[in-house]
Amino acid sequence: MNRKAIIALVLALISTAVPAFSQIKAGRAIQISIQGVPADEQARINGIYPVSEAGSINMPFIGTVRAAGMMPANLQTTLESLYKSQGIYTSPTFQVIASSAESIDEEVVHVGGKVRRTGPVKFIEGLTLYQAIQAAGGADDFGSMRRVKLFRGGTQRQYDLTQAQFMRVPLEQGDTIEVPQKDWLGR
Repeated sequence: MNRKAIIALVLALISTAVPAFSQIKAGRAIQISIQGVPADEQARINGIYPVSEAGSINMPFIGTVRAAGMMPANLQTTLESLYKSQGIYTSPTFQVIASSAESIDEEVVHVGGKVRRTGPVKFIEGLTLYQAIQAAGGADDFGSMRRVKLFRGGTQRQYDLTQAQFMRVPLEQGDTIEVPQKDWLGR
């Protein structure tokens, strides 16, 4: 290989690696993936997350986490600690890549727990809690629609979606929904 080809190859490798080492910024997107957990759990976490203008991301099960101003490696460590300390995962390994895009193109809500297809669901204005769960294939055979959790901005609320008034709860971009397992009474 000649000298120019080697330099071009090195520059190409550096340019693809830079997003993993750049500081996370508000209003942009980051890619998060997890290892060390079962595949269905990976599907709940893996994806692209918008960093709000306030500088936070909304993670499944744990809610809002500060991200802006951090390096991806620091956020990885923070996420691993949070998931371990809350007893959600015993040995997760996260990978965080800061996007070079100005902003995330697609707005989503995240649906996890006992649904047929966990992961992001495209957010459109007017999307309701019930509609998002149905877009994820609905509750699976073990999922309870009586204690559905909605995580938003560091808060958690629980809804009984067997009651019509709660089916119409409006969602906001970045919300996380958890459909829990039925209890011993099948509820």
